[in-house]
Amino acid sequence: MFSRKHPYLFFLLVFVGIIAGAAVTLSVISALSPDGKEMKYGEKVGVVKVSGPILEAAPIIDSLQRFDRSGGVKAIVVRIDSPGGAVGASQEIYRQIRKTAENKPVIASMGNIAASGGYYIASAADGIVANRGTITGSIGVIMEYTNIEKLLEKIGLYPVVITSGKYKDTGSPLREMTEDERRLLQEFADTVHRQFVEDVARGREMKTSDVAEIADGRIMSGQTARAHGLIDRMGNMADAVDWAAEKGGIKGEPKTVTLPEEKLPLVKYFMDKTSAELRQWISEAQTGSLSGGYMYDPGVE
Repeated sequence: MFSRKHPYLFFLLVFVGIIAGAAVTLSVISALSPDGKEMKYGEKVGVVKVSGPILEAAPIIDSLQRFDRSGGVKAIVVRIDSPGGAVGASQEIYRQIRKTAENKPVIASMGNIAASGGYYIASAADGIVANRGTITGSIGVIMEYTNIEKLLEKIGLYPVVITSGKYKDTGSPLREMTEDERRLLQEFADTVHRQFVEDVARGREMKTSDVAEIADGRIMSGQTARAHGLIDRMGNMADAVDWAAEKGGIKGEPKTVTLPEEKLPLVKYFMDKTSAELRQWISEAQTGSLSGGYMYDPGVE
């Protein structure tokens, strides 16, 4: 009877009820999620994971910023298991770690490998913990390509390339590199390398000249890196969490919180994966990379 006499009022009440129910549901989900309950209550150490080649900075930066804003997170550990990657992405993460460290302690924890770009971002932290056998160092820049000109000639293929300038197809695998191009790429590599050295020196509070002496691309163990001042302590992930908690003023046994990974639809997952592989190929072929130089294909690290 009510719905017949007052249809508009009836539908309005139903609509308000649906909105209220949705709000309550979202509040419960938020409170129970790691980004809700775990980050709002208690004092915790936020953990940001950097795994595999560093090709994209946005997810890492987002995690750092969210932990920085959280009142329940008193310190952060960046867990690195990466051979390096793209120059730009490594520099973006380095900068965000430096900014975050102005507000909260940030400790870098090295796993199996934290070389080149992996070490680059670690050097921005307040402290670095590594295992004695962690593969690290490799402070250097690599650019390479494969010339397939002779192969194409054998099978009768003759590529035609049109450019808007003489340097536009620099590094093309279809022809020999000119001396001018080689000089141009060498200058680029030297510039990025100098930026790498300067940032490491700034993050580690070392003399630029001291970093430059060992910034020849060599890899080293965690134990050797510590002797050179590139690492602060020997230890595992738990040791890094304890140190971060201590610096963050957390009493008792520290608890950690990690942001949940975003669930991607299947189609978007494959599209993102293909896009990442394409960016990696472009980075290797044209712009160079911060290479770990150990147990990986050159340029991928």
